[in-house]
Amino acid sequence: MARFNFKKIAIGIAIALVILVILGGGVVADRLWGFKPLDRLFPRTGFRIDQRILTEESVVINVAEETSGSVVTVSMQTPQRTVLQFSPFGGFSQKVEGGTPQDIGTGFVISSDGLIVTNKHVVANTGATYKVVTKDGKEYDAKEISRDPANDIAIIKIEASGLKPLELGDSAGLKVGQFVIAIGTALGEFRHTVTTGVISGLGRGITAGSGLEGYVEKLDDVIQTDAAINPGNSGGPLLNSAGQVIGVNVAVAQGAQNIGFALPINIVKEALIQFKATGKFPAKPYLGVQYQTIDKQTAILNSVPQGAYVVDVIAASPAEAAGVKVGDIITKIGEEELSDKTTLADVISKKKPGDAVELEIWRDSQTTKLNVTLSEFSQ
Repeated sequence: MARFNFKKIAIGIAIALVILVILGGGVVADRLWGFKPLDRLFPRTGFRIDQRILTEESVVINVAEETSGSVVTVSMQTPQRTVLQFSPFGGFSQKVEGGTPQDIGTGFVISSDGLIVTNKHVVANTGATYKVVTKDGKEYDAKEISRDPANDIAIIKIEASGLKPLELGDSAGLKVGQFVIAIGTALGEFRHTVTTGVISGLGRGITAGSGLEGYVEKLDDVIQTDAAINPGNSGGPLLNSAGQVIGVNVAVAQGAQNIGFALPINIVKEALIQFKATGKFPAKPYLGVQYQTIDKQTAILNSVPQGAYVVDVIAASPAEAAGVKVGDIITKIGEEELSDKTTLADVISKKKPGDAVELEIWRDSQTTKLNVTLSEFSQ
């Protein structure tokens, strides 16, 4: 009769237990820290996904707590007036408009002594008065509003002290897919709404503002995001996971879902450098024409050169003083030829007020040259 060697069995059981503990510990470690060699042996569970979700939630909560106190609501009040309105059923009646404050947009603090960044189109109505409302409900009158002629940004000055400015980040290294957080007064009603998403695209071209806000402007090189940006979010910060401002929310794509846009913060920072040094934004060069770009195909079909077809010449502008006329085609500015890729606005934007430039004009099938001195744009 065979005899059991209890000592060997005990040793074998002990070794088996050690192996199980090692493997079990490895699986737990893999779920926590991601040891790749074990992924083939043990399929992943939901634990790591849950951990990532909890981490993202913590990031959003921390950023919201740290920054929302520096985000403000911009309120507008227009003078009260009585207007007539007609109904086919009730005839004429009177309606009172204005006279009450209305939340119109968002802004954020950039200095402790009361400088607020917002969008220019938020404060475009020069006949209205504006207030800034902080998260704790304090209201401040806008003592001064400076509007950037070159970008959709404005600075509101309020009389305050001890405010906490947001940290301005760097938009040069942004990547598609990067996590972002937006804070603003959604729909002009829900203050300090926090939304999240990712950067969906870079280098987009859009039109900011709306007919309701009374202002529209073409913007280039903006950030596209799927973070919910609604009317009223305009002027609010787009933040990275470190709580730094990487963009200023400017618009939402009408008729689309989850498509919002923000002005890169580096554009804002460049303008702020001069604003803080001189108290005003960089001057924008002004020619004074409205035009349509003639591309290559249109030029060939109509037997005309490429360039800027002058639709209108603004009265008392440098263009009028130089002799530019409606119907002219501006083909060159200095040595730069105009096309659908190099537009009149592109070339003028590189100049400064006071610069003297030579325009090459195509008029009545002949080419002529005009000298013009650019002035400073004023709204």
